[in-house]
Amino acid sequence: MQTHTLSFLLGLDIGSSSVKAALVDAESLHTVAAVQSDEMTIESPKAGWAEQEPEMWWTHVCQATKSLLAKTGVNPDRIKSIGIAYQMHGLVCVDKNQQALRPAIIWCDSRAVEIGARAFDEIGHEECLKHYLNSPGNFTASKLKWVKDHEPEIYQRIHKVMLPGDFIAMKLTGETLTTPTGLSEGILWDYSENQIGSLITDHFGFDQSLFPDITPVVSLQGNVNAKAAQETGLLQGTPLTYRAGDQPNNALALGVIQPGEVAASGGTSGVVYGVVDNYTYDPQSRVNGFLHVNHTRAEPRVGILLCINGAGSQYGWIKHHIAQSGTSYHQMEREAANIPPGSGGLCMIPFGNGAERMLGNVDIGAHILNLDFNRHSRAHVYRAALEGIAFAFVYGIEMLKELGVQTNVIRAGNDNLFQSEIFSSIIASLADCRIDIVETTGAVGAAKASAVGVGLYSSIDEVMQDVLFLKSYQGDYHNEAYRKSYDAWEYNLMRIRKHNECRFP
Repeated sequence: MQTHTLSFLLGLDIGSSSVKAALVDAESLHTVAAVQSDEMTIESPKAGWAEQEPEMWWTHVCQATKSLLAKTGVNPDRIKSIGIAYQMHGLVCVDKNQQALRPAIIWCDSRAVEIGARAFDEIGHEECLKHYLNSPGNFTASKLKWVKDHEPEIYQRIHKVMLPGDFIAMKLTGETLTTPTGLSEGILWDYSENQIGSLITDHFGFDQSLFPDITPVVSLQGNVNAKAAQETGLLQGTPLTYRAGDQPNNALALGVIQPGEVAASGGTSGVVYGVVDNYTYDPQSRVNGFLHVNHTRAEPRVGILLCINGAGSQYGWIKHHIAQSGTSYHQMEREAANIPPGSGGLCMIPFGNGAERMLGNVDIGAHILNLDFNRHSRAHVYRAALEGIAFAFVYGIEMLKELGVQTNVIRAGNDNLFQSEIFSSIIASLADCRIDIVETTGAVGAAKASAVGVGLYSSIDEVMQDVLFLKSYQGDYHNEAYRKSYDAWEYNLMRIRKHNECRFP
């Protein structure tokens, strides 16, 4: 390692709820400071739709970078590299002037479910799984097909198709690029051919010129241009050297890099992400495989991702609509801790944030069951919500185990749902695992990885070798009560899935 006196690394994490930014000292790799932008909105013009304006992301990036520089007093010329993490699976369409042609169709939008399912059948399940490890599903390629079919006048004006991180990188540098990992997230990367897959593009009728040139995840991907420097407060010429989807990047931030290691996160969506060294797939596409940040053709690294759309989104809804005004998540946790496991029979099914992949890409909605007006309080609702989301994690972890993902130890960041002892203990008990809580964030992980792209460190393994563990959770004495409640929850889930066709539209 070289000496990096008074030099810093900048990480940006483009979420769907906010933008986070972090400065990391380039020598010690310790976090100097972090900020979060104002909350961003998700628009839903129709049931099952979820859209955001790409320019809104950029506005919040500018807000976050300026706030971070002001907070630290760091001179922008001391920032040596920039890394970007971003919400996965989104679709951004830009014209020749690099202007977004419509709102981005983001990860939790369900409009393309039928398009992906039909393509899976028409191309052939075996062919799709062999080449893409996944059904086209409700991913970026299927969303683009929806635009092609329903908004042909917009489709005809598309110059490039991008993921959210590609758009922010373009705003910073003026360069239109994407990565193999990003293309794999969109079900556009052919693992057999190691290139953009013609099976999908030919089937949907896409000209491959719509997709940007490809750059490695860790590489020189452009430099901050004059316009972006003025808007962000960064120095013109600062190199952008890393971009990755939020879940692969979250795994990297937690030090989950090699086969057998597993990461988890509990933000707007819930995720468990295990790294394997082979091109495995789930025949039912309930969980999905994507290229990991350190993948090479010689040494495959694939992240098997379980995604639960209805996770933090449910708990956030409860905070905003059920809790009294001004109640914090920490207060909700304290009140929930006074309620015994099982929540007095109150049961909550958290799937209310679009189609759930692990349920066969079906949107069954969220459900509150057995509510008793004479027995249940807000605290019961808080407890039942945490239990329901934890049960959804456990339900999905069983699927990962079927694919050979080792879940004996799971690493999670010290934020969002994993700050809850109730939530973490339930998963540790029912999944028979240890959960290690790590002090890091996605923005910090992106910052550290960017240092490799400018040669300050030799590899991702080197830059991620020091991970700060805060605490661990293991099974506790409530395990029998948790199992009884989980069995009831699973029974209710199966009953709802069976009768889903009877729901009102």
